[in-house]
Amino acid sequence: MSQPPAEPQEIRLALERRLIGQQEAVREMSLALAKQLGGLTAGNVLMIGSSGTGKTTLMRAVEEYLAAEPRFAGRSAVVRMHANILGAEAVQGRPGEVVLRRLLDRAREQLGPSVPPEDLLARASAGLVFVDEIDKIRSTVGGQANVPGIRAQEALLTLIENEAVALDLPQWMGGGTATVDASHLLFVAAGAFEGLYDAVYDRLTVGEDRGTLQAFTVVGEGGSLSEETRFALRDWLTPQDLFDYGMSPQFLSRFGSLVLLDDLDVDSLCRIFLETPQSGYEQSRAFFAVRGLDLVLSPGAVRRIATEAARQPRLGARALQGVFRRVIQSFELEPGAFATDGAVMIDVREVEAALARG
Repeated sequence: MSQPPAEPQEIRLALERRLIGQQEAVREMSLALAKQLGGLTAGNVLMIGSSGTGKTTLMRAVEEYLAAEPRFAGRSAVVRMHANILGAEAVQGRPGEVVLRRLLDRAREQLGPSVPPEDLLARASAGLVFVDEIDKIRSTVGGQANVPGIRAQEALLTLIENEAVALDLPQWMGGGTATVDASHLLFVAAGAFEGLYDAVYDRLTVGEDRGTLQAFTVVGEGGSLSEETRFALRDWLTPQDLFDYGMSPQFLSRFGSLVLLDDLDVDSLCRIFLETPQSGYEQSRAFFAVRGLDLVLSPGAVRRIATEAARQPRLGARALQGVFRRVIQSFELEPGAFATDGAVMIDVREVEAALARG
């Protein structure tokens, strides 16, 4: 009996349990994954967002979802790799082969070494390929041609476009050559695209589209007036901006969805700080717990930490780690000295004092 299809809403809810915020990215990923799991053609996804906004977290969430769903065992070969590795391999002319070999290795881990080669190839050819730091394979850097980046883009384009890719099989599969149907692979690429924000802003303010970005009047306290200019990359980004950045038109045209991740606001940072298992807060709670102590932060203290982290939007959630370390370090050095009735209590006053010390 055939398995029921994966519903986009089901996938969305599962991913949202693992990722806070970024609803647009979650929606696009859910739709693409539902189509791919159903054996349909799915548009590849390109995510652009500052460091720490959740690109890698979303990739991991998809991996965890597939691993936890027995229904999708036949389509759960997932590999995640950095684009700079592909760029290095491109110098030797084999990045496409590296991707397919990674998928075969993953299929072998899942199915075991005694599975027939055709089963391994079937699992690998229906897999997901996550390429992180895709902006590192731009075709130009500093006005100069970036040959590894050009070749890596071309190699990935070959994989995305072709239904029949010749592959030299590894020795553990018996060697020889096989033809891999790559048409059902789903590619998800992500990058921070450092400098893109400034390039688009400059285009609108001092470049060819100067004057497009208009200031507006803001009424402040006491009726005071001031002018502000608000700029959001998602409102002004064009394909030409990405071409100028160094992503070829042919390469970009193979991504059906372009998703811009939002910088994290204070509310999202508070939730990430409190609710994610890998947060510095959870790590410190475990540190105190093994010493028989509870670590308790007041809501005001949490919000003050998140507010400080939000002042570094280019770092996203990673800024939380640095801010919290400044607050918690002295408490961790002498846990018992700050304990009262088995608990270490931190309020806004302690946070402010730690931040003032730097």
